[in-house]
Amino acid sequence: MNRTLYTLLFHLGLPLVALRLFLRGRKAPAYRARIAERFAWRMPALRQGGIWVHAVSVGESIAAAPMVRALLAQYPDLPITLTCMTPTGSERIQALFAGEPRVQHCYLPYDLPWAAGRFLDHVRPRLGIIMETELWPNHIDQCARRGIPVVLANARLSERSARGYARFAGLTRPMLEQMSLIAVQTEAEAERFRSLGARPHCVQVTGSIKFDLKVDAQLLPAARELREQWGASLRPVWIAASTHDGEDTQILEAHRQLLEVHADALLILVPRHPERFNAVHALCAERFGTVRRSSAQAVGGQTQVLLGDTMGELLFLYALADIAFVGGSLVDTGGHNPLEPAALALPVIMGPHVFNFLEISAMLREAGALQQVDDAQGLAQAVRRLVELPQDARRMGEAGRSVMQANQGALQRLLDGVAALLR
Repeated sequence: MNRTLYTLLFHLGLPLVALRLFLRGRKAPAYRARIAERFAWRMPALRQGGIWVHAVSVGESIAAAPMVRALLAQYPDLPITLTCMTPTGSERIQALFAGEPRVQHCYLPYDLPWAAGRFLDHVRPRLGIIMETELWPNHIDQCARRGIPVVLANARLSERSARGYARFAGLTRPMLEQMSLIAVQTEAEAERFRSLGARPHCVQVTGSIKFDLKVDAQLLPAARELREQWGASLRPVWIAASTHDGEDTQILEAHRQLLEVHADALLILVPRHPERFNAVHALCAERFGTVRRSSAQAVGGQTQVLLGDTMGELLFLYALADIAFVGGSLVDTGGHNPLEPAALALPVIMGPHVFNFLEISAMLREAGALQQVDDAQGLAQAVRRLVELPQDARRMGEAGRSVMQANQGALQRLLDGVAALLR
């Protein structure tokens, strides 16, 4: 498939795109808002001549935040236009940079040549930075036509994804050839990008900027204070974060098994997507004393589950816990970022499906910082062991923090590459 055929198929698929927005809008009404923006119409007024950063959704927005702050410091005269594709990503961006007038935000239009062109003519960036793997052939081609260098930052490419790209070489090879810098996390991924057509001198192994996560010095003291207010300083508290449909029932079953031996255990359950908050709350409330974080109701001795149904608090909720399970891994989603709990020196547990973070999870596992389990029973046993052997939990947590510290520096290497292109 070449780009012309891809563009034709995209146009033919627009009714399906509209249907998807409508269906998602039934659960999450925000999907029905700002639809014109997705076609580069009725866009907000934006300062031109800065740096455009694209982060598809919440996870990428959080990963991009340290880079955006570093760019703001390094280029005090340039605005940063931060785009995403989802309402939750938009909310996260606006919360992260609420007090920063140089960060401006809109949705990235769909990958149609005329929409991409209108967007670029509206923003006129000096450089574009795309986070991780969100590659859009028409956006990249429109940048190339305007002489705008494009960087793929914190780039990931699994074997499975590389095979998928290779099947559409007529589309992906010209697109990768147009990239000015592909800053990859590992040498294996660098080789995959080169084999797919990226220019060798444009591919650099910089490591993952997710290792450069900085924890606010007030976070842990604030979490300790809240646990004291709850009277939960001595209770075993574990968190299951970024969970997906099909995972919550397994986590609640693991918690039921844990309560049989540790009746005062508290689970903090944080679904990945806000549209699932109500359904997961109903699931919890059927069997457990449950409090919603958004209700501001105090956690008491009878509370068995705290539902994390707020946005932008995940790191704080991790800080409240002694043990962390990272979701998207008991179901075939590929797992979410295990470095967030590792940065807080928490022992990490994940399911078998970790292909989104294959190298990082392997590093943590080999260092003794991460344990993988297969099901609810395995999860219950792992949490119970760490509750009963706090010295093992501490050892795992310290190992995770050591992995974090040993692998920092990717952000500076990426910034050096960006500076060379801007020069």
